[in-house]
Amino acid sequence: MVTTRLRSRKLSEPTIARLPVYQRIAEGWERRGLVNIDSKQIGELAGVTATTVRRDLAGLGSFGTRGAGYDVKVLNERIAEALGHDRDYDVVVVGIGNLGRALVNSTNFLIRGARLCALYDSDPDVVGTVVAGHVVQSIDDGVESATAAVICVPAEVAQEVADRLVAADIHALLNFAPQVINVPIGTAVHYVDFSIELQILMYHLNNGTGPLGGGLLHSLGIGANAARVSK
Repeated sequence: MVTTRLRSRKLSEPTIARLPVYQRIAEGWERRGLVNIDSKQIGELAGVTATTVRRDLAGLGSFGTRGAGYDVKVLNERIAEALGHDRDYDVVVVGIGNLGRALVNSTNFLIRGARLCALYDSDPDVVGTVVAGHVVQSIDDGVESATAAVICVPAEVAQEVADRLVAADIHALLNFAPQVINVPIGTAVHYVDFSIELQILMYHLNNGTGPLGGGLLHSLGIGANAARVSK
């Protein structure tokens, strides 16, 4: 892991969204024992141009070599550093229903450096049970401060939950509830809504752009090959 934090220029939202895809590609390359990868190879797998790859990675500093490409280990480290994977994070999850349970029991739910520290729910049948090695606590008893929180509750209570999390000094929220929430300036919210993504996917399918050519990946400039990266 890179020990000295490098200052990179502010990255655009599309670049930030593509970096994890590049990282998955580099990790797969490294698992296969390959040392170098070039921008064309990354672009072909991610479904973007080599020029886009080079422009994205240029924001992480100068580390590519003309003719040899990128050292995959260094590439992994630079992306991890840019995305903050070299830091430590405490994460809480609110809403331990089917979705919440699936997330916390998933092997790839947390990024490197993240630690699941608490689970919350309001259902008396859920509170007190053990999920993923944690005793589910009642949100009515208060929420402990953490770096980030994941919201997996019904839409009608999402705002109330967000208010409680902000009051607990948690200012990074990943919201799976199908509800736009209001938060104060300085609090970051990222929405994950499967129904919206499915609607976008069906739109592109019905308009001839192909089942993997539309939706979120398409808007980020990531093509069909990106869907194969994690396999």
